[in-house]
Amino acid sequence: MPRGTSRKARFPRQMEEIRGRRAMLCFPQMATKAQITAEQYLHMTFEHDAEYVRGDIVERSMPDLIHGRIQFLIAQALGPCSRSFPLYPCFEVRMRVAPDVYRIPDAAVFADALPKQSVPSTPPLLVIEILSKDDRYHDVMEKLEEYRVRGVPNIRVVDPLAKRLSLYTDRGPQNVPSLALADYPFELTPSVLFSDL
Repeated sequence: MPRGTSRKARFPRQMEEIRGRRAMLCFPQMATKAQITAEQYLHMTFEHDAEYVRGDIVERSMPDLIHGRIQFLIAQALGPCSRSFPLYPCFEVRMRVAPDVYRIPDAAVFADALPKQSVPSTPPLLVIEILSKDDRYHDVMEKLEEYRVRGVPNIRVVDPLAKRLSLYTDRGPQNVPSLALADYPFELTPSVLFSDL
């Protein structure tokens, strides 16, 4: 090699490739998530149904015994209402809350008529979310806010661990003494929901 000629100058491409390989060995690149469309999501099946949020599949917490028991008690309390009033309770049904967001509330109650679509986009009268041990606060708040922006007038939260009930409004979550629905004979107190927990 002539004097004054560096290895880098003589073999620039090879040096860059080697440097790039070293960088890859030392700093592996993070895998990027493949974004999917809402249409693709709606044609997918899951062992435990997942939600769709702006191109990402979002796994839901697996329900446990307590979660299932509370869902049953809610269904039991809504039964008489739905026989006396045009209310249509549904459990774990995919709902479109925005063009690029599909959520699956633990319970949703539609008023006046059952939606015609298999994946409703009409806001229900009531949505109830039952918190699980794995739920992250930020994720839950994001979901509740999406319901509110979509026009769901009654958003309720059941927290089995804290044995607390909340309603969610534009001011955020507020503790309440019972799960109730104005103008309907529906009310569940902590003593009923959490009696055997």
